[in-house]
Amino acid sequence: MTGPIHFDDRYDEPDQLRDQLRRILRHRMLIALGILLGVTGGLALAQHRAHTYSATSEVLVRSTFDQFGAVGVSADNQVSMTTEQQIAGSAAVALRAARILGRPDSQANDYASRVRVTNPQKSQVLRFEFTAAGADRAARGANAFAEAYLADRKSRSEATVLRATKALDQQIDVLNEQLANDTAPAKTAAQSQLYTLQKRVLDIKSRDIDAGDVVRRATAPALPIGPGLRTLLALGLVCGLLLGIVLAWVRSSVDNRIRSVGEVQGALRAPVLGILPADSRQGDTLLTVGRTEGTRAEAYRALAFRLRQIAGTAGPGRVLVVAPRHSEAAEEVAANLAAALADDGGDVLLVDAAPDTSDLAARLPLMPYEAPTLEEAFLPAGSVLVEADVTGRFAFASGGANAPHVRVGDRDRAHGDGDLSTVVVTGPFLADADALAVAQRVDGVLVVAGLDGTRRDDLRQVEELIGCAGGRLLGAVLDAGRPRRKLRGLRRRPKYRPVAHAPASAMELPVQDSTLTVSRR
Repeated sequence: MTGPIHFDDRYDEPDQLRDQLRRILRHRMLIALGILLGVTGGLALAQHRAHTYSATSEVLVRSTFDQFGAVGVSADNQVSMTTEQQIAGSAAVALRAARILGRPDSQANDYASRVRVTNPQKSQVLRFEFTAAGADRAARGANAFAEAYLADRKSRSEATVLRATKALDQQIDVLNEQLANDTAPAKTAAQSQLYTLQKRVLDIKSRDIDAGDVVRRATAPALPIGPGLRTLLALGLVCGLLLGIVLAWVRSSVDNRIRSVGEVQGALRAPVLGILPADSRQGDTLLTVGRTEGTRAEAYRALAFRLRQIAGTAGPGRVLVVAPRHSEAAEEVAANLAAALADDGGDVLLVDAAPDTSDLAARLPLMPYEAPTLEEAFLPAGSVLVEADVTGRFAFASGGANAPHVRVGDRDRAHGDGDLSTVVVTGPFLADADALAVAQRVDGVLVVAGLDGTRRDDLRQVEELIGCAGGRLLGAVLDAGRPRRKLRGLRRRPKYRPVAHAPASAMELPVQDSTLTVSRR
């Protein structure tokens, strides 16, 4: 008995950060999709910004807080810039700007949404920033809003002057009537009052009521607003890369398929005895050992060698090859494992325990049935030799309701060498009820897992069922890339199918002895 067999797994690293990075890099298509979306978004934003221009004009706001005699108030405190900023962005100013530009009043709200009024800190300057689809339109809009604001503020100042002088004019009229009717002593006091009121009216009318001055007129900008094309593309590339990494991380987090040897060993709690590489030359051929050469055939021979190491001098005995969900990979592994064991010089019997759902007999190159010679006396009734260039003898038997009686123990006791190995293949372990019954009566179970295809949960369930049933889990075979068979109807048919014998009662596999009988319940 030997210890676990270790493989050089490119995905296993002690550093968890590297392992996580490799998990993310497996989803390169998602990363590429994120980059593509980011670059596309950058191009779209650049295209949108390419026709958007912004122009700025500035207005110095004059103090009109108490233009009729404010005493002891500084000029900075005579203007509320917050209030003026709100008025500059109001609908009334937007309506004046639309009229200055010669646009209908219905477009005033649209113009109001395009202007942004700001007030630099500690200043009496209002800044008008207008955005439009053209450079000239942006400049005209900014200047129109500056003029509209000054006109609105001037009209408000004129209205204030009119209200103040109107009240004073009424008082002057009253005094003039008194002067016409009063006597000389009373006229002196009335004339003094009249002089004061007239002087105040003159002071009010003589004040400058201009709202302010345009200190900066807007000019047509040479470039559109926002960053340039290169900046937006670089920003889109970075954002797309981050988006792709996030998508790949989410996909790797929810992905339950096995991706490495370590994941198989962790799920089954058993060693990986072999890794089957992809071989594009295989095509639709099931049997490679003894018929073709390649890396996949060498991998099967290495698997057979490791099984013999684990079993010791007595040989592998009875081995069940099974897959959790899909049985095609298990059929291929079982057939080639049996051929590899026979190539070591032993006698091997391949048993198909699920002929009703399997086409293993149709895919194997079976030899025409003839009367067995003395050397072929080890064959159970109904078995047939497989045409393969191997050193030992390789036979195939099909189980089921008409299954032949496969008595391995009789042959072992008769010859005493114990050199007969039996490889049994059944349907999917989690779907075929007979697979668990066979697993209880064999010497070991070999699980076939597909890289990027088998789920970790399925492997854990297989390990749990085999352990509860008292079976022995030898290990796993990791199929890294088995070619798909597309033309199922054009398969090569064998020259001979096993002769159907008369129905016989199926013999159960005893747990204690070495008799192998495949039954279908």
